[in-house]
Amino acid sequence: MKFNQVTIKDIARELGISPSTVSRALKDHPDISVQTKKAVNELADKLNYQPNIVALNLRQKKTNTIGVIIPEIVHFFFSTVISGIEDVAYTAGYNVILAQSNESYQRELTDMKALFNSRVDGMLISISRETTNFDHIESIISKGVPIVFYDRMYNSPSSSKVIVDDYAGAKEGVMHLIEQGCKRIAHLNGSPNLMISIDRLRGYKEALEENGLKYDESLVITVPSGTFEEGKRGMSKLLNLNHLPDAVFAGNDPMAMGAMMAIKEKGLKIPQDIALVGFSNWFFGELMEPSLTSIDQPGFEMGQEAARLLIRQIEMKDKEDFEPEPETKILKTKLVIRNSSLKKQGKKK
Repeated sequence: MKFNQVTIKDIARELGISPSTVSRALKDHPDISVQTKKAVNELADKLNYQPNIVALNLRQKKTNTIGVIIPEIVHFFFSTVISGIEDVAYTAGYNVILAQSNESYQRELTDMKALFNSRVDGMLISISRETTNFDHIESIISKGVPIVFYDRMYNSPSSSKVIVDDYAGAKEGVMHLIEQGCKRIAHLNGSPNLMISIDRLRGYKEALEENGLKYDESLVITVPSGTFEEGKRGMSKLLNLNHLPDAVFAGNDPMAMGAMMAIKEKGLKIPQDIALVGFSNWFFGELMEPSLTSIDQPGFEMGQEAARLLIRQIEMKDKEDFEPEPETKILKTKLVIRNSSLKKQGKKK
């Protein structure tokens, strides 16, 4: 059986009044009598009338919808970002359409086209690990669609960004390991395409340099996928060196957890033999044995700030002579010290 959507014309025909009267009654127009409004609304409820959002949006030239492209929904950090975005967007009267690139450049390109064709008012984007060409993003920007980057971005001069201070966070994590007496610190680095990986590597290098420790390329392993499995393989390479590291700074928590597994399988103890620091502060890092020291990123706050920036741009867009000034908001990280890094102090209480 086929069910056709009930329209204003159906309600008008049933009540013997004009479609324009029905439309104004549904909008609570003051020129329409209380009795007519009551009759229209009761029949609309009975027939389960739903307004045609597409037609309404075409008339209004605004959909009150924002698109969000996220690299991985399963990633704990990104799930907190989504919560922050929705917190601000729904309060401001906007709906959110989520698209997952799954760390694929091609998926990212397809997602952006789909969101554009859905006529979203603006987009929030965190680029995939594979993305090195940004023509698809510049094309959407050139069409007048506001875009704000969060966490992962490239140096687009015309777009706003909300990022964490990856450099300072990484540097603080490595400085902590040095304070614990570590002198041969390895680094599991993420995708070299991403600015976050570049900034975390820079923080690692500068912490070593400031403490008179030599940078050793053999102690830096690139882990492009950033996964648990690849982190474990990267750590296994480090464990095959003649001179083992006494600490590891991992570019994210899944890599750190993979490293933890490889260290344990080698029969070594954490932190006594090798201390460990991650990045992201995944909620289950605290449940590991030993619990994982990590750099906390304010994901919820990042989502809120990104959504606020985007909505401000959307709502200012139609104002005469409005030229949005790109903004960059840099959020602070926080070192969360747990047992995996405490060589000197024993177990954290």
